[in-house]
Amino acid sequence: MRILVTGGAGYIGSHTVRDLINSGHTVTVLDNLSKGHQEAVDPRASFIVGNLSNQDLIIRTLQAHKIEVVMHFAGLTDVRESVHEPYKYYFTNFSLTLNLLSAMIKAGVKNLVYSSSAAIYGNPDLIPIVENEHPEPITPYGRSKLMAETAIEDFSHAYNLNYIILRYFNVAGASTDSVLGEDHHPESHLIPRILHAAQEEGVVEVFGTDYQTPDGTCIRDFVHVLDVSRAHVLAVDHLRPGIKEVFNIGSDRGFSVKEVITACEKATGKKIGTIELKRRVGDPAILIANSQKIRKVLKWLPLYPSIDTIVAHSWHWHSSHPEGHAEIFKDSSQIQH
Repeated sequence: MRILVTGGAGYIGSHTVRDLINSGHTVTVLDNLSKGHQEAVDPRASFIVGNLSNQDLIIRTLQAHKIEVVMHFAGLTDVRESVHEPYKYYFTNFSLTLNLLSAMIKAGVKNLVYSSSAAIYGNPDLIPIVENEHPEPITPYGRSKLMAETAIEDFSHAYNLNYIILRYFNVAGASTDSVLGEDHHPESHLIPRILHAAQEEGVVEVFGTDYQTPDGTCIRDFVHVLDVSRAHVLAVDHLRPGIKEVFNIGSDRGFSVKEVITACEKATGKKIGTIELKRRVGDPAILIANSQKIRKVLKWLPLYPSIDTIVAHSWHWHSSHPEGHAEIFKDSSQIQH
């Protein structure tokens, strides 16, 4: 299949681009590099630097590359930032998704795989969380992702758009060869924050130790980035006329913040200092996926379910790339404007 990947220079997007190409697909990446990294884009992909606000560019790209499927990763993901800067999140995650959907319909592209989030569930009534749990997001980030999902559903009804929405839980890890990893600036995700503290002999902030959990800290479901990227490959293979599916992606088990810190200490061989702070706005106590649907329908099964493996792969990446994705491609012939 000929696939356009928006945000393909980002963390999950770059891993997925690599997996798609290794699976025989032809991939074009569209990314404005505001959060992603050029050097993370597989050199076998066509790479276009551009913004989703430019609908003409999107339509030209879809038509010129004869795109059959759009995989939409591009967006903002910092929950805490969204509380203080909601406009950025509604504009980027919702309005630009609308622009992309409109461009797809104008170009005659009717297949979409959308990168969503467990943040749409808010504080769910039942744990583990199933896909038909009533969504009640509690942050602008979660609401912006739910609004995009709603738009996709409406476009499907109106224009026969085929879609698969993938709701991730906490994605972590790195490629097994340490070529690709997690490189955000600033970093808001737990595991890389802990590993950065280990590298710099600093401390990691623990937000909230008074939750109704065994050790008082939040519990999260961590899933390996390679398992997430493989789910996207399976989603592409499953797309066909009439498909309108939503899947959770998680490991179906939870680890507390303190347990993750212990796993990081094991991987790094270092004692990691902590500083306990008040709860952050928008942090539910427990988020654990029920991913039985994707396991049954797409035959997806996590290959790296262990938190120790996830952390070890992350540490290999961070310890071998202390500056992140710092090396720029010497050959820039793949870049198109």
